[in-house]
Amino acid sequence: MSETASTSGKTPVDFWFDPLCPWAWMTSRWVLEVEKVRDIEVRWHIMSLAVLNEPKIDELPEEYRELLETKAWQPIRVVTAAWQKHGSDILGPLYTALGTRIHNEGQGPTREAVEGALADVGLPADLIEYFDQKDFEFDAELRASHKEGIDKVGQDVGTPVIAVPGPDGEQIAFFGPVVTPAPKGEEAARLWDGTLAVASVPGFYEIKRSRTKGPDFSNL
Repeated sequence: MSETASTSGKTPVDFWFDPLCPWAWMTSRWVLEVEKVRDIEVRWHIMSLAVLNEPKIDELPEEYRELLETKAWQPIRVVTAAWQKHGSDILGPLYTALGTRIHNEGQGPTREAVEGALADVGLPADLIEYFDQKDFEFDAELRASHKEGIDKVGQDVGTPVIAVPGPDGEQIAFFGPVVTPAPKGEEAARLWDGTLAVASVPGFYEIKRSRTKGPDFSNL
């Protein structure tokens, strides 16, 4: 499929996510709001914080090592298996079901949350067997999708990664934006327009601002 056109004729927005990440979850809800007010179509892809942090896992604090060595693998295995067995169209609905349970309802990335999400979108219950599959059947596909996303922005960022067609047809890709709560309506549209404006400048690198409150990580 062309990077500059989707099957619907709308502008494609490629979005890489890990269901574990609360920041990606908030950004994804914003992008879905943008989809209501701008002529875009979101295409969902997977990436993995566990894969991203493999090279530096021994340098991380113990609590993060535990998270990335165990919990970070479990939901993304199930999502990858669902994608491989049931097609990419299931990624958006499954991500919404997972994120609602993991983040909004505070269930965390538990087996029960993933089982519930599978049921919410009508997927076979036996997909949960991938949750703890150590020799993961679709590891190569997971890593390939992760690499496709992270190669667009570099190893120094995380999830989400967003890629959109630029004025010359080449993709513009960026990490984030990190935003909470997710803007709605015209506020969502203004943030989208501004994000594209700064991301399209060839020399643009980074913008940050101070913050006093972020999402709650305690349920992970």
